[in-house]
Order: sequence, then C-alpha cells, then structure tokens
Amino acid sequence: MEKLQSLEQFEKLKKNERVVFMFSADWCPDCRVIEPILPSIEADYPEYQFIYVDRDGFIDLCGELSIFGIPSFVAFHEGEEAGRFVSKDRKTKEEIEAFLNSLSS
Repeated sequence: MEKLQSLEQFEKLKKNERVVFMFSADWCPDCRVIEPILPSIEADYPEYQFIYVDRDGFIDLCGELSIFGIPSFVAFHEGEEAGRFVSKDRKTKEEIEAFLNSLSS
C-alpha cells in the first residue's frame, strides 16, 4: 500500500476517481491485526487506490477529517467524500469489505 507523503499529495489524490485512505499507526495493535489481510482486500478491489496514512505524521489532517480512532478508512470520489468507516473498534475483513461494497451502491 502506498504511503501518504504530504498534505499536497493528499489534496491531489483525493481528486482521483476512487481512492481509500487508511489511517493507521505503527503502535496500534488493532491496525497490526488487519495488516495481513490488506493485500487481499487491495487485490479484490482493484478499482480503488489504497493509501496508507500514518496518524502520527498527519495528526492535523486526522483532526480535520474527524479521525479519532484507528484503523479507519475514508473514501473519496473525485474530490468528494464517498464514505467513511471510522471508529475506535477493531475491524474485520468482512466489515472492511462491506464498507467498500457500500461505496459502489
């Protein structure tokens, strides 16, 4: 998964057709749990570009987007927020897939 490098890159990427930002951190145990399933989710949803956002590196962006729990996912479609799966709870593969499926409906 590509890592976000700058706020300028975020602004550019969110204008893409379908992009999902995954907010995470190296110290987050719930984030480590889903790490092994992320490649298969990326492979199953090739229509989306997935971007890893380090919460600690982009704390102001997290505040702007009301990301107060990780891991969390925010999807954009051509600059507009298309959906979010944001909570402090641990996510399962099934929950992440249900979120992604809800974006195309």
